[in-house]
Amino acid sequence: MIGSAVGSADTGPTAGCGGCQTGAVMRILIVEDEELIARSLHDGLTADGYAVDRAATGDVGFWMASEHPYDAIVLDVLLPGMNGFVVCQKLREAGVTTPILMLTAKGGEYDQAEGLDTGADDYLTKPFSFIVLGARLRALIRRGPTQRLAVLEHGSLRLDPSRRSCEREGQSIELTPREFALLQYLLHHAGRPVSKRDLIESVWGDDDLGENVLQVYIGYLRRKIDEPFGTDTIETVRGIGYRIALVRPV
Repeated sequence: MIGSAVGSADTGPTAGCGGCQTGAVMRILIVEDEELIARSLHDGLTADGYAVDRAATGDVGFWMASEHPYDAIVLDVLLPGMNGFVVCQKLREAGVTTPILMLTAKGGEYDQAEGLDTGADDYLTKPFSFIVLGARLRALIRRGPTQRLAVLEHGSLRLDPSRRSCEREGQSIELTPREFALLQYLLHHAGRPVSKRDLIESVWGDDDLGENVLQVYIGYLRRKIDEPFGTDTIETVRGIGYRIALVRPV
């Protein structure tokens, strides 16, 4: 099992490559600051025939992933500088679709959820088996780059799921992962009433969550996407839930 260790890894790329069964060498970026883990991953993946680069900080990892083509990225959550969540989100916002396997703390369900919300494709909890990590990487590489999702537009409101960005009238709007998922679900059903239970089950995945939590998040969204612009995008449908209002002709 590969667990946690204390130390610092290289901050620049280190090459290691071998032949792959397909004849093409696959490139992997490891963004991990714990020296023993980074070295174990580097040595194991190199022995498996991959070309492996390493970065020890989030900032360097983001730069390398943005500037060089990789077949997959192994990204730790706890990093010096930008943490793994921020790196992942910024890569997706920059249009980088490389598959990302995120490493999270043992029992870190919230870390796992946030990693997936920010654009990661899969995750492993520490300590983990190198055999399992290798299988996960092969599956991600077979699947290929993350497909870009269609941009959702409603009047002047624009939501880009691939870049995890939101804007209105050209102004960027910062949304939390939960707010983003809630708005995305509503926009997918624009013009149609969506029940509160459907929203809770689809966005939170928790049947027992109280409707008051949903109301709070609807309020957050309205204060961000409507109030500053004098718009009324999210309508309350009495006895049912909420609806994205139809765009009225000018």
